[in-house]
Amino acid sequence: MIRVRQVEVDINKDTKEELLKKTATKLKIDTKEIHSIKINKKSLDARKKPNLKFIYEIDISCIDENKTLRKNTKDVLKTPDQTYKFNIHGTESLKNQIIIVGAGPAGLFCAYLLAENGYKPLVIERGEDVDHRIHTVQEFWSTGVLNQNSNVQFGEGGAGTFSDGKLNTLSKDSKNRMRKVFETFVLCGANEEILYENKPHIGTDILRNVIKNMRNKIVEMGGEFRYNACLTNLTIKNQKLVAIEVNHREIIPCENLVLAIGHSARDTFEMLYDKNIEMTPKPFSVGIRIEHPQSMINISQYGMNNHPKLKAASYKLTYQASTGRGVYSFCMCPGGYVVNASSEDKMLTINGMSNYKRDSKNANSAIVVTVTSDDFGSHPLDGLEFQRKLESIAYKKGQGKIPIQLYKDFKENRLSTQFGNIEPIFKGMYTFANLNEILPTYICSSLKEGIEYFGTKIKGYDREDAIIAGIESRTSSPVRIIRDAFYNTNVKGIYPCGEGAGYAGGITTAAMDGIKVAEAITSIYKND
Repeated sequence: MIRVRQVEVDINKDTKEELLKKTATKLKIDTKEIHSIKINKKSLDARKKPNLKFIYEIDISCIDENKTLRKNTKDVLKTPDQTYKFNIHGTESLKNQIIIVGAGPAGLFCAYLLAENGYKPLVIERGEDVDHRIHTVQEFWSTGVLNQNSNVQFGEGGAGTFSDGKLNTLSKDSKNRMRKVFETFVLCGANEEILYENKPHIGTDILRNVIKNMRNKIVEMGGEFRYNACLTNLTIKNQKLVAIEVNHREIIPCENLVLAIGHSARDTFEMLYDKNIEMTPKPFSVGIRIEHPQSMINISQYGMNNHPKLKAASYKLTYQASTGRGVYSFCMCPGGYVVNASSEDKMLTINGMSNYKRDSKNANSAIVVTVTSDDFGSHPLDGLEFQRKLESIAYKKGQGKIPIQLYKDFKENRLSTQFGNIEPIFKGMYTFANLNEILPTYICSSLKEGIEYFGTKIKGYDREDAIIAGIESRTSSPVRIIRDAFYNTNVKGIYPCGEGAGYAGGITTAAMDGIKVAEAITSIYKND
């Protein structure tokens, strides 16, 4: 096949026929010479608003591919092989089943690759399966009654189950692991467009079914799942893992344990530290979420609103504050919801979530500020305690509800009393509170500077009635569990994996890290 880059199509003429015509014209051949056409990449060129274009990268087969390649050099090449190849080099026999802790993206993809290649892993998950978890989370949003083991952070699918399902990443991927992740998602029910869109997302509503289908395929291939099963202890002899404890009572022999525990498994981090597993504090970010009308964001990004070929617009914003801290948008959710994402008693944190259609009236994004060990201390668990302190204050100020405030009142350090022209779109109860009394002064001042600057990039971003909510504290893991070149900790047989271990940031990179750990295990052990 032949790959053709930089095929431009006006968004008002975006049809298969027009794409075929533009591709043939670029190749200097007749459309009749093209046998098949497949989109490899699709992005939007919005530099000349409102005259927008889609930029395609196309794979085609045609009558004489070699001749076509010879007479076209610019933006034309032979389609490269993007197949992911999983190789088993291990020679040692497994004494016991490989156990994976956590059924988020890292754990699921580690289990999927192992099961697909003849291993039969056991996945233990402290939370519920996705169907029961959805019911539990909705009950929490309605009543405020929290299940500390099954919530927005914990349960089948991980924290991404109640997010936007964004798959974009800046990670380099020479071994096509990302392609494997996307193809697996599509096989399990995601829309095929994630294979080629520049900013792919699944949507939380579709992701839930994808997760169930992944689980079912893993089980069909020989894997097992156990829910409401929390890792509570390790048995280590001569710096080697020999067994694990589940729910403080059950002992399971284990020499290979994948820790895909997620960024919120604070009790597990504490247990690992007590077992002398090496870890270090890691920088992260904290801040707020801000809501604007989605129509305002669309007009800013596209120069128009509600075009049938355009989805709800997103944005990415960064700023360097006078405090020396980075301020940036994080987990931007077009047409989404702000959600109560708490996981510990009498503590409160929030997140953003969008369905596949991204069709709510508001856009929301975290606006966060970087913090380091200079702010919270050098002990491995100091960042964790820093998060807890802020979440505890947020819970008290909101009396268990999400604290919210109008941006004008945040700037002027006063309590809001009524909304402006923006109606809040939240999952979970909320109440007015002064966020200046929750976050440290250096974070608040950095946020105010950043939002004012963002108003010069997106008209209306700093509008007085923008709704801000707090706090966003789980942007990434506050610790990194140290691993060597073979993905082991200082205790052999323990493999830290994914976002919680400090090696990923989002669904895609966590899934790819799960694949890497599966590769590491199968480089040692055979699947007999």
